[in-house]
Amino acid sequence: METCSKDGLTRTQLVDCISRVLIIAYKESTQELEALLTSEGFDVEVLRQEAKPEYQNFSRSYLCLMNHCRAWQRAMQAAQPTIIIEADFVPVVDFGELPLPFNPNQNDVGISWLYTCAPQLYYVSSDGYAEGFSTSAVAYIVNPQSACYLLELAEEIRTNVGVTNYSTWDSTIDSFLRQKKLKNYIPWRNYGEHGGLPNPEHYQNKLSKTHRADVLHGKLAFIPLYAVGKNDGNLRLLSVRFWARIKGITRLLTGRFLRVKVLQGSSSPIRLLSFAVLRQLTLNV
Repeated sequence: METCSKDGLTRTQLVDCISRVLIIAYKESTQELEALLTSEGFDVEVLRQEAKPEYQNFSRSYLCLMNHCRAWQRAMQAAQPTIIIEADFVPVVDFGELPLPFNPNQNDVGISWLYTCAPQLYYVSSDGYAEGFSTSAVAYIVNPQSACYLLELAEEIRTNVGVTNYSTWDSTIDSFLRQKKLKNYIPWRNYGEHGGLPNPEHYQNKLSKTHRADVLHGKLAFIPLYAVGKNDGNLRLLSVRFWARIKGITRLLTGRFLRVKVLQGSSSPIRLLSFAVLRQLTLNV
């Protein structure tokens, strides 16, 4: 089936061109997420990391990378692109019907983020697909070729940074895949929310403890973990989403989503500016 995107163009739905969804987890409950994705028509598999004695001194960032490596190994063997999501990702309603963020007939696609953190816009094609940057691995699409390259990146991290040291490996994905002559894509709006609790390792390394979607494609399918079990859960959700929207709009106005140099060097600046501004013009929190 096909769906109509925000620009009126007909696009392929996610569920029609994805081999399977791999959920990366440790001890988190994934029952609600699995049930939702299965009901959307996806083939779902959960990859849980085992607690082994040899992992005791590994940094949390490297343990996370190891989880993604297992998923990349599976994605290398798939006939179609694979969605990889972390256990605390909360999709929007009708997730499977959302448009594929890149041209399915293109053979130089690297990664396509479905959830973005600190996103940047590089280029928008005439058919509305947006090349860009994100520094998150919460939810994304890879194909066999890009999965193979990402395993090379993981080996570089292991060799150059080490298993016990903290690394922002997910922030290097874009540049690494571009060096391989691949193009990376961001969605019109986020296909879900990062529902995780604050990460102390990020804070210890002078990064923000949390990150949220700057703008959502629609209503969330269920309540994120950060608002579950609280007396004021709905108020907490609205508050978090409100400030995430404010942060996203601020990044747009200060030239961090669409940088001035990118706009000035573009052959289609109106298309870039339109994409950047219109994505924030929604009442969805």
